[in-house]
Amino acid sequence: MEIMKQALKGLLVVAVMLIAAGSVAAQPSGDGQSARADAELMTKRYTESYDSLLNSYYLRRHAHRSLRSHTEFSTEAFDALPDSVLVHRLQALHTVIPMTYNTEVRSFIRFYLRHMSSRLDVMLTLCEYYHPLFEDALDRYGVPEELKYLTIVESAMNPQATSRVGAAGLWQFMYSTGKLYDLEVNSVVDERRDPGKSTVAAARHLSDLYRVFGDWQLAIAAYNCGSGNVNKAIARSGGKRNFWEIYYNLPRETRGYVPAFIAVVYVMNYYDQHGLRPSRINIPVRSDTVMVHNDILLTYVAEATGLEMDELRTLNPQYRADYIPASTSPYPLCLPSGKIESFLMAQDSICAHSADSLQRRPVKIEPQGKAKGGTKGGSGKYYTVRKGDTLYRIASKHGLTVQKLKKLNGMKSDNIRVGQKLKVR
Repeated sequence: MEIMKQALKGLLVVAVMLIAAGSVAAQPSGDGQSARADAELMTKRYTESYDSLLNSYYLRRHAHRSLRSHTEFSTEAFDALPDSVLVHRLQALHTVIPMTYNTEVRSFIRFYLRHMSSRLDVMLTLCEYYHPLFEDALDRYGVPEELKYLTIVESAMNPQATSRVGAAGLWQFMYSTGKLYDLEVNSVVDERRDPGKSTVAAARHLSDLYRVFGDWQLAIAAYNCGSGNVNKAIARSGGKRNFWEIYYNLPRETRGYVPAFIAVVYVMNYYDQHGLRPSRINIPVRSDTVMVHNDILLTYVAEATGLEMDELRTLNPQYRADYIPASTSPYPLCLPSGKIESFLMAQDSICAHSADSLQRRPVKIEPQGKAKGGTKGGSGKYYTVRKGDTLYRIASKHGLTVQKLKKLNGMKSDNIRVGQKLKVR
């Protein structure tokens, strides 16, 4: 009897602590299977974006140089961790966004700790690279700094990430939303993949959503599924305006989106409390931007500066065809800082060569039904591998993941050769 009293007393202390912290949400009903399914869905999306990220120039070239050693994440140790510890840590973050804790959030923390345990070195390196840019834009539009972590949930911080429904870039803008926030999207330029411009657009969008809903969790949910779906969920819930009270009236992916965000914030701040010791990857690049006012082909930039095409593409992910159409309005060209002077000295020559090539380049119109790059026996569309191509670049160009492209072609390795025909549809 005394043991039972002590146990009940302990539970009461935890409950009081949680209520005082203001972090407890009504628990979604169910046995936890829904939380696990949602977490698996979100982490699958994260893993696909992360895997294609590894094909980017700097990570391919420099990640292997790091002596990465990780202490393996122990799911058993996490499962034994009291809820009160996680609640205390979330509350210690002192953010204006409620860091709600419940079974859904715990499931996501567990999944992200497990899935990110061997990927933290890459994430932390990209945080160092991108976060100053994110923080500046978010602060300018009055958006909480913690929302910089949305890019991990959205794209694994991969500017070339493309979702199955066509969302693109670090912040995963759909075409229509991107256009609404002044992002140029056409067959040559896709500013959804421009880290700077897409971040400003995301900050504006999040600020607008907060003005509509007056609640950051609802604004985050609307960022994922749109204001219309959140308004419908509010109406179906009898006018309630709390994420956890409208939870089951939201689309399934959005139910997992807010818990995933909270989990990622937790993991990026407390990974070391779970025995994870990632190494930092040395990416030796300091970039700068120069505005160009003439049409430019990146191949001539590469020749004049001694850069590899893959490096130029990594630094300028918004240019889809290795071409900057700057004759009608100026566009930015991002280069390693040490190459700016070389570019400026050769700029006139680069522009002249580009103009000559563009004038002589014939416009090729494929017969209806014929695939770009030729066809290969059987139905479907094929692409012929060109010099400088990578699986990631080819996959992105055709709205695929690297895994899907490899599956379409029965490939087990990432090796490709010039002239090889790859099925892309």
